[in-house]
Amino acid sequence: MKKNPAFPARPWLPQEDQAVARAWHDLVETARATVRDGLVAGTSGNVSVRVTPDRPAVATEDLVLITPTGVPYDRLGPEDAVAVTLDGRQVLGSLKPTSELPLHLAVYRTGTARAVVHTHAPHATAVSTLVDTLPPVHYMAAALGGPVRTAPYALYGSEELAGHLLEALRDRTGCLLRNHGTVTTGDTLTQALDRTAQLEWMCRVWLLASSVPGHTPALLDEGQLADAAERLRGYGQPGG
Repeated sequence: MKKNPAFPARPWLPQEDQAVARAWHDLVETARATVRDGLVAGTSGNVSVRVTPDRPAVATEDLVLITPTGVPYDRLGPEDAVAVTLDGRQVLGSLKPTSELPLHLAVYRTGTARAVVHTHAPHATAVSTLVDTLPPVHYMAAALGGPVRTAPYALYGSEELAGHLLEALRDRTGCLLRNHGTVTTGDTLTQALDRTAQLEWMCRVWLLASSVPGHTPALLDEGQLADAAERLRGYGQPGG
């Protein structure tokens, strides 16, 4: 079999490429944050980031660094880095990638996202069992592109789930997965994680408001969300 010249003949380590090493460090820190913030339990959920290697000797195409399956995040070190190409071919690491690899790759193949965070956040997962769209109880829905959709249920790790996800994420940067959890995307891991936290918070607010007997939560209309989206474009400090 002819060897792919894009990759070295010997196994390589993430520290051999600064971009990959930095991305793996940030990915592990993000994964640990999902546990610390109560967005996942145990080894559930997964995180990935798309990275362009610094060195052509390592790779001549973008790679997807992704958390391995079944490994507690506090045990991950540089030697545990896992990377695949956009077609799913593993080129770094001996650990098996997360079972949700098809979901992550579907996002990167069809859009411009550079990071994906998938969690089993409890309030968001509860809401995923109740509604097809999270009612817009707060203007931060605009930060995710609009009212958050719920993707139909499909077996975890399946191509069917990946397909449902892409439809729910159309023109959005976050969605719910029916009876499963959340997926958010971003230009960076920090942005994707922040969007997960915002989505979980909005789900909690809706559950709290809708649980008050005799009252129905007031919702924002399309115009109000559009105004919020416009204002949010200038949010934060110049340059990020």
